Amino acid sequence: MSRRLTVQDLLAARGKHQFAMLRVETLAEAEAAERAGVEMLSVPPAMILDRNFRDAAPTAFAVPGDNFYEIGDTADFLKWAFPLYKAGADAFYCSGSLQTVRALADHGMPVCGHVGLIPSKATWTGGFKAVGKTLESAQLVWNQCKALEDAGAFAVEIEVVPHSITAAIAEKTGLFLVSMGAGPAGHAQYLFTDDVLGQTKGRVPRHAKVYADLAAEHARLQQMRIDAMSAYVEDVHSGLYPAPQYLVDCDSDVVVNFCHWLKGHS
Repeated sequence: MSRRLTVQDLLAARGKHQFAMLRVETLAEAEAAERAGVEMLSVPPAMILDRNFRDAAPTAFAVPGDNFYEIGDTADFLKWAFPLYKAGADAFYCSGSLQTVRALADHGMPVCGHVGLIPSKATWTGGFKAVGKTLESAQLVWNQCKALEDAGAFAVEIEVVPHSITAAIAEKTGLFLVSMGAGPAGHAQYLFTDDVLGQTKGRVPRHAKVYADLAAEHARLQQMRIDAMSAYVEDVHSGLYPAPQYLVDCDSDVVVNFCHWLKGHS
């Protein structure tokens, strides 16, 4: 599709097409994702306000998002969202209250909620582990989905939920499910660019597939920087730099006359 996706496009494609979604942090990553055919992007809010963003990713369905505690209460969310919507945001990630989701939806702004493992609220589900492996926790995920749908959300990020539970939920909900480690029944598959490119420092999540090793490439480039700078320092200390080919000079008579003039002005 050569035009930007809409919410209607996403909902109409449920069960018919798997969308690819990435979290990008830079314009270079956004441009690479666009050129690679990634249809949906999670982006830092400031990126939406950058006029260069749509040049880099003209057709991507862009979802700015931040943790609810970085934004504030319902009134703060609205103040945060309005300028982003005006600047071209296609939807909003919201891990805030149902009241906040409802307020955004009441203003006609598409909202993507979050269920399952919600990192900012992981203490309620036992930390950074799968949610939905017991009947009680699977019921919790369903109830979260139902509450968000009732509040007006059109989508949810469903994170680290057993794939069979996601499949069962997909059959019963009208929400667009963005799966992060929750299986193929999600309508979009979502990963972080840092994981995909092999840039993550420390533990890579189990659900993340690594497609490149940019960390090694960054390390190689950093060593090249160090080697070049070390050689420069050595040249400076030994007097090899600046050599004659790096100097500019003037005619010798100019130097003689200047030195003569300088004596009279010192």
